[in-house]
Amino acid sequence: MKKVVLSLLLLLICIGSAYSQFNAQLSQYMFHNASFNPAAVGEDEMIQITGQHRIQWLGIPNAGRTTVFSINSPFKLQKTNHGAGFIFVNEKIGQFTNQTAHLQYAYKKHLNEGVLSIGTNIGFVSLGFNGGDSIHQISIGDYHDIAGDPEIPKTGVAGISFDLGLGVFYSTPTLYAGISYLHLNNPVVRWGDLTEFKQNSSFFITGGYNWTLPDTKYVFKPSTLFKTDFSTLQLDVTARMEYDNKYWGGLSYRIQDAVVFLAGINISEGFSLGYSYDLPTSKIITVSSGSHEIILLYSFEYVLGKRTSKYKSIRIL
Repeated sequence: MKKVVLSLLLLLICIGSAYSQFNAQLSQYMFHNASFNPAAVGEDEMIQITGQHRIQWLGIPNAGRTTVFSINSPFKLQKTNHGAGFIFVNEKIGQFTNQTAHLQYAYKKHLNEGVLSIGTNIGFVSLGFNGGDSIHQISIGDYHDIAGDPEIPKTGVAGISFDLGLGVFYSTPTLYAGISYLHLNNPVVRWGDLTEFKQNSSFFITGGYNWTLPDTKYVFKPSTLFKTDFSTLQLDVTARMEYDNKYWGGLSYRIQDAVVFLAGINISEGFSLGYSYDLPTSKIITVSSGSHEIILLYSFEYVLGKRTSKYKSIRIL
């Protein structure tokens, strides 16, 4: 009976994830604003390369693995400042593979003590399904014959659709805030003439602050991320402390989902490594020990022209 229940749960997870979102679940969101807001590209004074890998719900077979790669840079055109980037996301959940790829652009304008950026992304979303021999490994006991269901593909299938997003981002030496609206065209991925998957638009709000404790080398860095597809919502609240511009640790709480433990180190000039562990607070904890995520960030000097901004990212000082 346990096998029946677990198999049914896994199938529902796979189908639900495929229908509901192309937005990757990332616990270390504060280091990768460009992953959900195109206006954040070129936020630093340097070219930045970021890689993230997440193993979701360890202990549940095929529950999910996500890999994210991005590169972005500021640039100056005549007397105006801009940012540009590229981001690719690959997510494997059960028999489903979600992929997205976007070019990103942001126009930047100095406003008071900071920079206001307005950005957009353009690209594609893709959804594939591995309906080969592995489909026969899924069993729901006597309730349903997966292999004999005509609605489930028996071969590999995939579809692709155009995707568009917008964002606004504002940052100063001590704080940042942003809003973004992704999948605003509600892309539809089709498998032939009979099967289609519609992606709902997604809305994000994020913010963070740097507070240097008096007469110490400690910097307190709270942040938050709210996201919704207008049918469900999620809120992350994070408290993170950095010491001597090198080590950091902290906690996040994702409402009705998980407590997240964060740690990281600035290994050398321009190179940082972060790790997070999600401890589930929902009923999923009965079958999963949690989720693991790593992030690598590499920044190097921008040499194609001088920028007028005189500060670096407040995420990694």
